Amino acid sequence: MRISASVMPMVLALAALPQMGWAASPVPAPPDAVETIRLRPGELPAVSLTPELLYRILVAELAAQQGQYDDAAQGLLSLARDTLDPRLAQRAFQMSMSGRNLALALQAAREWARLNPDNPEAVAASLALSASSGQTDGLARTLARRIDSADDKEQAVAQAVGIVSKMTDKRLALDVLDKAVAGVIDTSALAHLALADTAWAAGEPRRALDESYRAQGLAPDSLDAAERILEYGLRIEPREAIRDTYRYLADHPGHRGLQLLLVSRLTGRGQFDEALKLLGDMRRQAPEDFDLLYTEAEVNARAGRYVAAKSLLNEYITIQQQRRRSLAEGASSAQADVSDARLLLVQIAERQDDLAEAIRQLHAIDESSLRFQARTHEAVLYGKLGDLPKARATLDAIKPIDRRERVVIQLTLASIYRGAGRTDQAVDTLKAADLAMPDMPEIKYELGMLLHQQGKTAEFETLMKRVIELDPDDANAYNSLGYTYADTNRNLPEARDLLERALDLDPENPFILDSVGWYLFRTEDYQGALEYLRRSYDQLPAADVAAHLGEALWMLKRPEQARRIWAEGLKADPDNETLKSTLRRLGVSLP
Repeated sequence: MRISASVMPMVLALAALPQMGWAASPVPAPPDAVETIRLRPGELPAVSLTPELLYRILVAELAAQQGQYDDAAQGLLSLARDTLDPRLAQRAFQMSMSGRNLALALQAAREWARLNPDNPEAVAASLALSASSGQTDGLARTLARRIDSADDKEQAVAQAVGIVSKMTDKRLALDVLDKAVAGVIDTSALAHLALADTAWAAGEPRRALDESYRAQGLAPDSLDAAERILEYGLRIEPREAIRDTYRYLADHPGHRGLQLLLVSRLTGRGQFDEALKLLGDMRRQAPEDFDLLYTEAEVNARAGRYVAAKSLLNEYITIQQQRRRSLAEGASSAQADVSDARLLLVQIAERQDDLAEAIRQLHAIDESSLRFQARTHEAVLYGKLGDLPKARATLDAIKPIDRRERVVIQLTLASIYRGAGRTDQAVDTLKAADLAMPDMPEIKYELGMLLHQQGKTAEFETLMKRVIELDPDDANAYNSLGYTYADTNRNLPEARDLLERALDLDPENPFILDSVGWYLFRTEDYQGALEYLRRSYDQLPAADVAAHLGEALWMLKRPEQARRIWAEGLKADPDNETLKSTLRRLGVSLP
């Protein structure tokens, strides 16, 4: 077997194994001895590094290098069982996880834990994978024993949380954790915080808040408890949560992070004056904390108080520029801070429809990490102003540093042409880019979507299939092709497979949920369609989704609900052709 240069370092490492604990023992232990052997901590099995053993290790590692993780893991797991060496089982576990084969990873983790039962990482991996695969029998008892016997009970609780968090059934996870921490629940604030987080994940916000208060009762100074009381309390008892956060801050005035979290949450609730008052108090306490100027500007911008926001941002920029001049190059974050302020000024200018000012601010950004983003954004704004030659010239002046930037430039140019109604030029741009960079799925995807808009369905489908070949994890490509099949009511079995894959990759994506719902509608599973379409509409109340959701309701004999959804969709987008054609087809007129 010829060994490539890339494998040579691995061969040299393997040659050193005898010095790492591999001894000149002639024969590995028989398989039936596996259950009875228990190595002392730090002890490794006495196994000679024979040519056959070295060959098997090399074969596994070469398989991993070629992306054949299942073959690599199987080979290493077999070696671990033959040699009783936990390092090989650990390596098999790592290969299985790289290949996302959880069933094989569970086998390897169990072997690793059996061969090295005193290794907490091995035991935790085994338990975590058992939990993730739904094998929870005895899990609570095992975790409770580990916590009870641990010298560091807080660490044991944290490990238990990590294991339980892998469980897909969050309510069952809460039940398991409840039993696991029962022995320390009267003394451990961490146990209550863990229960709070697990209850929240299980959809029990009241329990989450109660556990947070119990944690604070055991540890009144706990910042973690205070943060959870604010976060979880805003869902259940917002006034009380805000009040109790102020009380905590009165006793712990130095907790800037919690103060800023409260500012953020007040702003999110539209309580702008209260957020600004808190920021004013913080600035008086720490007048040298110039970052608060930026935060105050953000709150004013969210409130639509653009004059105040711009004044604060310009003051902030002046201060940061002075800092930059007074400090050695690279000694401060002043340049990045100035860029952040200018980006917020860009947002404000765009909201005020002052695109020329937005361009001016973008042009002033000179930080190297943001220069590419700023120039491409400038080009987009020139396109919105209708100055296509200037937009093109701005993009042409960019010197891309890699293929990714080349791709973004071409996608941006195509987007500018499309926004200007010049779809043919957008298509020509992407076709030229696809010829120059034929292995870039992003270009093929955008080109396919444009061709679909032009009614060139066959070309679109060919491109989507090629995107999937190039990037098997591109959920959007599966979704686009699957939806097209469903919408045209053809290739429905293939549409199902495509949409199932898209849903696996991105289960909460509202566009994918809409596609799955529309597929189920096409198969006349109207109740199933309703479930997915409602989930999509809750996240994305767009006219297209409203058209689909309304039609599912219509088929389920719920005309009033359908009319209400359709009316909402028309209000959001009066010219949406999908919705208008749905109403025409069903003979529905709305007031």
